[in-house]
Amino acid sequence: MVETREPLNLAKSAMDFLSFKYSITLIATVMACLCLHSFIKATKKKRYPPLTGTVFHQILYFSTVHDYHTDLAARFKTFRLFSPTRSLIYTVDPAIVEYILRTNYTNYGKGSYNYNNLKDLLGDGIFAVDGEKWRHQRKLASYEFTTKNLRDFSSDVFRSNASRLSLIISKAANSNQAMDIQDLFMKSTLDSIFKIGFGEELDTLSGLSEEGNSFAKAFDDSSDLILWRYVDIFWKIKRFLGVGSEAELKKNIRVIDGFAYKLIYRKTQSMSKQQIDTMKKEDILSRFLVQKTKDPKNLNDQYLRDIILNFIIAGRDTTAVTLSWFFYMLCKHPSLQEKLAQEIKEATKTNDSISIAEFASRLTDEALDKMQYLHAALTETLRIYPAVPEDPKICFSDDTLPGGFDVKKGDMVCFLPYSMGRMKFLWGVDAEVFRPERWLDENGVFRPENPFKFTAFQAGPRICLGKEFAYRQMKIFAAVLIHFFTFMLSDERKDVKYKSTLTLRIDQGLHLLAYQREPMASSNDPSM
Repeated sequence: MVETREPLNLAKSAMDFLSFKYSITLIATVMACLCLHSFIKATKKKRYPPLTGTVFHQILYFSTVHDYHTDLAARFKTFRLFSPTRSLIYTVDPAIVEYILRTNYTNYGKGSYNYNNLKDLLGDGIFAVDGEKWRHQRKLASYEFTTKNLRDFSSDVFRSNASRLSLIISKAANSNQAMDIQDLFMKSTLDSIFKIGFGEELDTLSGLSEEGNSFAKAFDDSSDLILWRYVDIFWKIKRFLGVGSEAELKKNIRVIDGFAYKLIYRKTQSMSKQQIDTMKKEDILSRFLVQKTKDPKNLNDQYLRDIILNFIIAGRDTTAVTLSWFFYMLCKHPSLQEKLAQEIKEATKTNDSISIAEFASRLTDEALDKMQYLHAALTETLRIYPAVPEDPKICFSDDTLPGGFDVKKGDMVCFLPYSMGRMKFLWGVDAEVFRPERWLDENGVFRPENPFKFTAFQAGPRICLGKEFAYRQMKIFAAVLIHFFTFMLSDERKDVKYKSTLTLRIDQGLHLLAYQREPMASSNDPSM
C-alpha cells in the first residue's frame, strides 16, 4: 500500500504545483490585462504628441537644429521632445498654429520660461512679456506705427541709408572686391532702426564710430548667448557662479545698458529744454518720452530702454537677414535679377543716367506698390528662410489642441516657420523650390496666403505690427541695389548655411561680388 501511495502523493504534489503555477499565471495575466486596460483608458483620457527625442538631441544637432526639426515635422507634423522640466511640443499644423495664435491665444504666451531666458537682454519689452505690459506696449506701438509722421520719417531714413550702402558697394564693384553683404545689411539696418528708434546717428556702416561698433558687437553677441540658454540646462548655475557664457553675456549687457541709458538721458535733457507739445517728434523714443510725461510711474528709464531695444531687435535683425537670403536667391537665380530690375525701372520711371540719390527719392509709396514681383520675391524668401525660424509659446493651463493632442500647464508649444515653408502638404511638391510666382495671381498682382500657413509675421492678435514697415524697408534697399548693380557669389562652390541664433543669419556671412549694371533697354524700345 505504501508503495502505491507514494506515486499518488508525487502526482498530487505535481498537480498542486501546476495548479499553483497556473493560478499565479492566471493572476498575473488578469493583472496585466487590468493594467493594460488602465493604460488604454488613461491613454484615451490623455493623448500626447509622439515622443521623438529629448532636449539633449537639440544640443547634439544644435548647428542644424531647424533641419532636425524639419525632418521630424515631415514625419509627424506635431511631435514632442522630452525635457526634465516640461514637454517641448513642436508643430507645422496650421490648425494648431491658428489655435494658439488666435482661437485660444490668451492661454499661450511667453510665460516665465521665455521671460527668464530673455529678460537680461529684452527686459520687460514686448517680446519677453505677457499680460498688462504686453497690452500696454502693443497699444502704444499700434498707434505710433499708424502715424503718417513716423511713416514718412522712416522712409526718409531708409532711402538715405540705402543710398549710403550703394556708395560702399559701388567702391567694391569698381575695385572688384568681394564683400560680406550680410554684414553690410546688419550695419545699415541697425543704423536705420537706431535713427528711427533713438533719433541718433549710430553710423556703424562707415565703421568710424567706435562707440557704435561696440554697441553693435555687444548686441549681436548677446543675441547669440541668449539663444544658447534654450539648450543649455546649466545656464542658471553659470549665471550664479559668473562663469562661461553667462559671464560673457553680463559683460555685453553692461555695454548695451550704458549706451542706451546715456542716449535716453541725452534725449530727455534735450526735450526738457523745449515745449514737448510743439516740438517735432519723429523718432520712437521722443514719442514715448511724451507718453512718459503722462505716465511717469510706468514709463521709467528702464522700461524705455526695454521698449526701444525690443524695437531695434525686431526692426534690424529680421530685415537684415531676410535681405541677405534674398540676395543669395538672386545669385542662385540670375534671371530673377533682370526681371526685377525691369520692374523697378518701370515703377520708378527712371533712366540709366540717374544718380543714386535721385533714384532713391523716387521710391515713393506709390512706386513701391507697383513692385508686385519684388514683393512676391521677398515673401518667397521669407517662406523658405523666415527671419524668425521658430516661435515658442508656453501653455498657461491644461489644454487640448486641434487634432486631440493634450498639453499640460507649463509645456512649450512651438510652431516652426522654417519647417512649415518646406512642408509639401502645405506648399505642394515644389515646396523647397524658390518660385515667387506662387504669390501672384493671373494678373501678376500679389496674392497673400493664409497667415497661419505663412507664419513669418505671426498672425491673429499677435501679428507683427511692423510688417508693412519691414516690407517698405526691404523694398527700398532691394530696389536701390538691384537698379544699380548685378550680383554673384564670390565662391559658387562654398555652401551657404544658417547659423543657429534667434534670427536665421547666414553662417560666416554672405560674400558677393557686385558689378555696375549695364544700361537696360526700355520695354517700350522698338528694338526689343
